[in-house]
Amino acid sequence: MKIWDKIVEGVTRLANGESFGSLLGVTSPPADDGAHPGLRQIAFTIGVIALGAKMASVDGEVSEAEAAAFRDFFQVPPGEERNVERFFNLAKRDVAGYETYARQLAALFPDAPEILENVLEGLFGIAKADGPIDLAEADYLLEVSRLFGLSSARYERAKAAALGVVECEPCIILGIDPLATDEQIRDAWLRQVKANHPDRLMAQGLPEEAIAIATRKLALINDAYDRLRRERGLVPA
Repeated sequence: MKIWDKIVEGVTRLANGESFGSLLGVTSPPADDGAHPGLRQIAFTIGVIALGAKMASVDGEVSEAEAAAFRDFFQVPPGEERNVERFFNLAKRDVAGYETYARQLAALFPDAPEILENVLEGLFGIAKADGPIDLAEADYLLEVSRLFGLSSARYERAKAAALGVVECEPCIILGIDPLATDEQIRDAWLRQVKANHPDRLMAQGLPEEAIAIATRKLALINDAYDRLRRERGLVPA
């Protein structure tokens, strides 16, 4: 079943009173989902919608800007916008706390922190959509990062990628010490490029509809490497 067919089915099930958490639980695949192609992508999509909806409602009502930010994170196919909007609104009213969805997503991708980092980046994008991130939103994002088991470096990188922090140290993006050698910088860049390549993330379960955020992250990594090389005079400024 296509992801968006499952979303349509989910709208119906939620409207009939089924909990959002049970939807995610039913569609979560076992550790080896080779016999169930697509289930990991479906569970990812449902979990992200839940976290996105909870994120958007942290500061009150969900604004159009926040909904638009979610649509930017997830490339919604033409004709499916209404179903996603309904799913989003039903999810924000679900009684289960966001911690449930964060833990389930973390369990779904125990060996793919890059994917969870991309989710966090998307949540930062929703939080900033209607203005500066407030204290409640900041607490939400920090707690989701903790539940995901992400390092402080991954948290800062997701934040920088979403907020477009130009002055963010490229060393944060590459996860290296400012005193790293030229060789260490290059090794870190290659490691980050490999770990965050969209093809690799899709193989791990990132849906095609969310690939834009992975592409942006890869561009951020390449830009950080280029900035460091220019700063060190390794390439013309």
